[in-house]
Amino acid sequence: MELVITTAASPERYVIGIEGEVDISNASKVRDAIDLALEQPTEEVQLDFERVAYIDSTGIGVLVGAAHHAEEHGKRFSVVKAQPGVMRVAQLLGVDAEIAISAQ
Repeated sequence: MELVITTAASPERYVIGIEGEVDISNASKVRDAIDLALEQPTEEVQLDFERVAYIDSTGIGVLVGAAHHAEEHGKRFSVVKAQPGVMRVAQLLGVDAEIAISAQ
């Protein structure tokens, strides 16, 4: 499945919608979208993972790096609407305590 990235910005929040599987073959696209979002004049960057059924360790690494970069930029970073498989990978790798990730 091809990765599709959409964005929506408001003064408070920059939302990045991700659709597809996030893995080593496309994680750099997700990273680039997050980097662009962190340069915007918003208080928060939020990833909408409602349509992400799978993420590998490379994708998780991108999320952890993004959380650290957001902190450096003084912004909040979160992943919302994470599917059970994505939550499980985050929990197994122990990063659910390091990044704000939720199923809601």
